[in-house]
Amino acid sequence: MCGITGILQTPYASRSADLAAIGPMTTRLRHRGPDADGFWSDRDAGIAFGHRRLAIVDLTDAGRQPMFSHSGRFVITFNGEIYNHRTLRQELEREGQHFTGHSDTEILLAMIERWGLEKALRRSNGMFAIGLWDRRNRILHLARDRMGKKPLYVARTPNAVAFASELKALAAFPDFRPEINPLAVTEFLARGWLPEDHCIWREVFKLPPGGVLSIAADDLLSIRDAETLRASARSWWSLTDVARAGRAMPAAADDHQLVSQATDLLQAAVADRMVADVPVGLFLSGGIDSSTIVALMQAQSSRPVRTYTIGFGERGFDEAANAAAVARHLGTSHTELRLTPAEARAVIPELPTIWDEPFADESQIPTLLLSRLARREVTVALSGDGGDECFAGYSRHLLSVTLAPLLNSNRSLRKVTAAAVGLLGRGLRESVVDALRLPDRFRRMVHGDRLNRLAQLLGGNDVDDMYRRSTRLSELQLMQEQAVASPGSAPPPLNDLLSDFIVRDMLEYLPSDILVKLDRASMATSLEARCPILDHRVVEFCWTLPNSAKVRNGQGKWLLRQVLGRYVPSHLFDRPKQGFDVPIGAWLRGPLRSWAADLISESRLRNQHLLDPARVQNCWLEHLDGRRDHSRTLWAVLMLQSWLDTTVGYGTSETSDVMEAAQ
Repeated sequence: MCGITGILQTPYASRSADLAAIGPMTTRLRHRGPDADGFWSDRDAGIAFGHRRLAIVDLTDAGRQPMFSHSGRFVITFNGEIYNHRTLRQELEREGQHFTGHSDTEILLAMIERWGLEKALRRSNGMFAIGLWDRRNRILHLARDRMGKKPLYVARTPNAVAFASELKALAAFPDFRPEINPLAVTEFLARGWLPEDHCIWREVFKLPPGGVLSIAADDLLSIRDAETLRASARSWWSLTDVARAGRAMPAAADDHQLVSQATDLLQAAVADRMVADVPVGLFLSGGIDSSTIVALMQAQSSRPVRTYTIGFGERGFDEAANAAAVARHLGTSHTELRLTPAEARAVIPELPTIWDEPFADESQIPTLLLSRLARREVTVALSGDGGDECFAGYSRHLLSVTLAPLLNSNRSLRKVTAAAVGLLGRGLRESVVDALRLPDRFRRMVHGDRLNRLAQLLGGNDVDDMYRRSTRLSELQLMQEQAVASPGSAPPPLNDLLSDFIVRDMLEYLPSDILVKLDRASMATSLEARCPILDHRVVEFCWTLPNSAKVRNGQGKWLLRQVLGRYVPSHLFDRPKQGFDVPIGAWLRGPLRSWAADLISESRLRNQHLLDPARVQNCWLEHLDGRRDHSRTLWAVLMLQSWLDTTVGYGTSETSDVMEAAQ
């Protein structure tokens, strides 16, 4: 795993000064690759690459980058892993190819020379972001893996295109002129994360997952803005095509066959991701996803697998005991770190610098701490991320099945029902549910804030609107922003709400929240994180599954539960989904109250001209007195304010100037 940077200048741009910036840009990514750095440039062509190396496969100098292909035609800076590189190497050797080392980068270059870039990508099973320069045709190719596991930011500056694994590297490029994108801020406040088609800085975009972008220097004479440049990217793999094909050709198998097929696919995906020349471990939460992965790891390992768990003292937020029970049953070498609330809160000032863009998934805190724990002993850690998206694990998935008749009904009926749900006060709802002795899952829905979300869901105009409402964080918006951020191009209809929700999760929530969280937290500690469930073979298989293999008997992830049940008794995992959270709500009322109050003080917000002070203060007071749990909304506002402090500076007048310039 590594950090990559690159610069392609427009014709006639000053060569030496800007290309020299590749050094400072790359240095800012040292955490992604502490083992070595590398640079290459061609001043005549106006191109430069940088690379920070975290050595995982082939620890010798034969794996250093930027790397040239055998003919010298191509030079690459590569971040990621090609898990099937050994099989591909054998195939290439049978065709007469010779290799000097055993890195996957060298094999990728050989495939590109022999088969072309897009065929090489399609043959690769892995996670990656790539900068490739064709020295013969003078074309820069940028590419990203299927699911968007590895980041790739691209900036269109006045005199160049620059790319990097993280925004902090682009900020070191002198030609880059940061300007806040108000639409992105609006999207962030609504979601708590920035979707793939938005970036916090204007004239910067994220290369789409499964995308490739090819640029010649002369193209930059006509393509002068980031949006046009992004629109010229093409897909070498399409999740929407996979979803459509899977629903059109469902698996013709019974339950037993489906469980066997899923087990075989997951075993293969896990085995591929256990290959490394450095120690490998696993993040174990005790939930279904990570427990399945560690069970499959241990079944294929001759020694105890190293597993890691973070424990919290707060009741209801601690799954350490569940993880320990699974570890004992499987016989792993288990490490558990018990954290005090003060230790967990101590990392909060670091968050804006690590994530670069505003990011408000509070589970970023335990994910970062867990990465630090694992990095003490291993360089690679597998995780269970992707299980909820592939096998239907979110509450909105259960609702889409349970309430399908109502959700599929005419909009008038749904709106009447939504209004009725909204009229019931929270206290009355709780009293009714307690008196009726309803099942636990309904009690949890009512005692939390989920019925309010249900009312929002029912009020949606169509599938896109219903999904957006079900994932919306708050109604807070910029004071001066009038335009409504576009949700992007809608996925194709898949004829059932569960599939329609899952495809949106895979296109939006997964790459923009889950994978951003995992990548930044792990790479901040120089740890490579791998996700077997997001192997494209598993993803493609899951799209052929009938809905009953995902949601059954009121529970999600039915098929994954059956796989896990082959290795672990059900009483160790058959419990409500808990998530990997921290008690932000309680912290905001207690030890974080002073910190939060300062960041969202009325005077500060008024001077910034960014958020409506009255609405924020009302949200804050309702949370403090317990009338509503606004912890997620408040955390988003606080992460935005913290990011502004770190990026723009504490001075509210300076922040205001930046925002006014962006309007």
